[in-house]
Amino acid sequence: MAKIGTDIEFATEILNNSELVGIPTETVYGLAGNALNPKAVAEIFKVKDRPSFDPLILHTSSLERVPEFVHEIPSKAHELANHFWPGPLTMIFRKKEIIPYLVTSGLETIAVRIPNHPLTIKLLESIDFPLAAPSANPFGYVSPTNAEHVNEQLGEKIKYVLDGGDCHVGIESTIVEFENDEINVLRLGGCTVEDIEKIAGKVRLRQISSSNPVAPGMMSSHYSPFTPIIIGDIDEIITRNSDLKIGVLAFKNEFQNINKDHMFVLSEKGDLNEAATRLFTGLRYLDTLNLQLIVSEYVPDIGLGRAINDRLKRAEAKRN
Repeated sequence: MAKIGTDIEFATEILNNSELVGIPTETVYGLAGNALNPKAVAEIFKVKDRPSFDPLILHTSSLERVPEFVHEIPSKAHELANHFWPGPLTMIFRKKEIIPYLVTSGLETIAVRIPNHPLTIKLLESIDFPLAAPSANPFGYVSPTNAEHVNEQLGEKIKYVLDGGDCHVGIESTIVEFENDEINVLRLGGCTVEDIEKIAGKVRLRQISSSNPVAPGMMSSHYSPFTPIIIGDIDEIITRNSDLKIGVLAFKNEFQNINKDHMFVLSEKGDLNEAATRLFTGLRYLDTLNLQLIVSEYVPDIGLGRAINDRLKRAEAKRN
């Protein structure tokens, strides 16, 4: 299994050798490699068993470094960067030639963000290249929100996981693109639409579920436990499937006719921020119980609730 610790020098040494490291961010843990080195990037796809048509996100340490990798930063992107970076917002720009097409899956654009985690910022400041870093889990499975999650899934394939504790956002970054003077939201995530609109005005939701994605994390089936999951009216679904061994992922209320050990409540207070931080932990926990079905429900579709519901929809979608 991988070593787990906080040794930035050791992590830097591994990355300089074109190998991979698990890194903490405020959203989820990433599987990181030198984004300018095709060998390291290819290893990311191999370790995750990720299809090569699904592009990766570029991580760097500051807004000042972004022009090294992209041609132009629109004025609205500067506005968003000044308010939300470092943080759970990814922005798409036209890439420079220095970025291998393997990172972008052949696209002329690159997704970029600055993660809000002190360990990873220190790591990024200690190297002279950006990191390509999708979530540190097998492709399509539930994203990891602590170092042990990474080790359970990928520990036999990588040497080291930087341990930054539990992720305090818990779901992936929001992804936006710029089209003329408009902002399109391609993936809902840890930066809410409402917060973006406070800074940059009205945005357009252009979520795409595709086998040929234009940005990371846009596959129709994603973030999925191995156990089948159904989203809807929990009582009704339980009644309809009473012959199955069922677990429940609930928003805030417990369900009396379910074994408490087979139930995970996201937030007893009905707090969407808390629910987001616990979503993937809950899915992972229920997936360890040898259940036949996981039943869940949508949360209020506002703020981070939109991103939670997006992840639930993708978790429910049939695996290929």
